[in-house]
Amino acid sequence: MHIVCSDLEGVFLPEIWIKFAEKTGIAELRLTTRDISDYYVLMQRRLGILRAHGLKLPDIQAVIATMEPHEGALEFLDWLRSVTQLLVVSDTFAEFAGPLMKKLGRPTLLCNTLTVAPDGTITGYRLRQKDGKRRVAEAMRSLDYTVTGVGDSYNDISMLKAAHHGILYRPPDNVRAEHPSFPVAEGFAALRRMLETILAD
Repeated sequence: MHIVCSDLEGVFLPEIWIKFAEKTGIAELRLTTRDISDYYVLMQRRLGILRAHGLKLPDIQAVIATMEPHEGALEFLDWLRSVTQLLVVSDTFAEFAGPLMKKLGRPTLLCNTLTVAPDGTITGYRLRQKDGKRRVAEAMRSLDYTVTGVGDSYNDISMLKAAHHGILYRPPDNVRAEHPSFPVAEGFAALRRMLETILAD
């Protein structure tokens, strides 16, 4: 049996923090796991920026409410779920992702959670588990699934390595250059062809 473990932002959705950076004009919020490999360092930087500018969870959620899936994402997901199982594995937060999951047809999502004060201030976050993407791929392998990992960023690499098959989806040049062993899909049509080949084995 096959299962696909896929990242969310950068694959099916735009990057939430980049959209929020565009709305607020705070350029440093554009940094993502495509730029900084250490998730702890990235999140501490983000939380510090939010505190400095007095930005709260409702401010981010208002931007999220305007976001739409990438063109072709829904059609791709409909096809994928018609031929195999899918787990979306993300370092985003449940407080961000809820409305977006509805727009994607509610695929199963494994992600993290925020800690939020009564006034909406984001005070921290809780990881579902450390290196959760890798551990999901390993767990599925332990259940005798043939696992294909799909992702675009540094924080996806351990999942891709743990899977039987790893695919980079439209990665930035730095991630592509540092991990040349993974095949690269530059769009949903290419990703579908790769998965069709894997599923046919």
